[in-house]
Amino acid sequence: MVVSLRAAFVANLALAAWSVSCLAQAPEVSIRTGRDGEFVTISATAVMRVDRDIVWAVLSDYDHLAKFIPDMKSSRVLSRHGNVVRVEQKGEVGFLFYKEPVVMVLEVHEEPPSRITARGLEGNVRGLETRYELSSSASGVRLDYSGRFDPDFVIPPLIGMPIVHRLIERRFHAMVNEIQRRDALAHGAGKPTVK
Repeated sequence: MVVSLRAAFVANLALAAWSVSCLAQAPEVSIRTGRDGEFVTISATAVMRVDRDIVWAVLSDYDHLAKFIPDMKSSRVLSRHGNVVRVEQKGEVGFLFYKEPVVMVLEVHEEPPSRITARGLEGNVRGLETRYELSSSASGVRLDYSGRFDPDFVIPPLIGMPIVHRLIERRFHAMVNEIQRRDALAHGAGKPTVK
């Protein structure tokens, strides 16, 4: 009886320690969307305890983004000249029965290991500008994303911005989850995902 109580106590202690370590590893994520005239603006931040090289590898894995980014149907490198990459992406935005196709060609500028900027060259998203920035902090690797765009399609009033916010939220969380997944694989451990 004493042995089984001790075993139960040890098991509960181990479970509690595991839960605390999972909470400590969970990333801090914040996302904001808004309007600036015709433009939709986005800013998002995640702080993660992961390998910085893995973060860079995920952000710059243009040919495989559609495998883990929701609503992205395809992403492929059209050309590369040094640190300038031309990328074509296709997908959709929407909610329930409202769907709009999105097609764009981006000119991406890489500044390893800390910055990726992109601007739209072609497609139905005008004035697209995005930036990923990587930095180190006491809490781990900080990933900052900012962007703005003017869609060449109607964003319905009232529900439009919540739809856009949810889309950005899903995509950013998917990026963070993929970074954590690859980091866990590289270090042989499991990590929690962001919901």
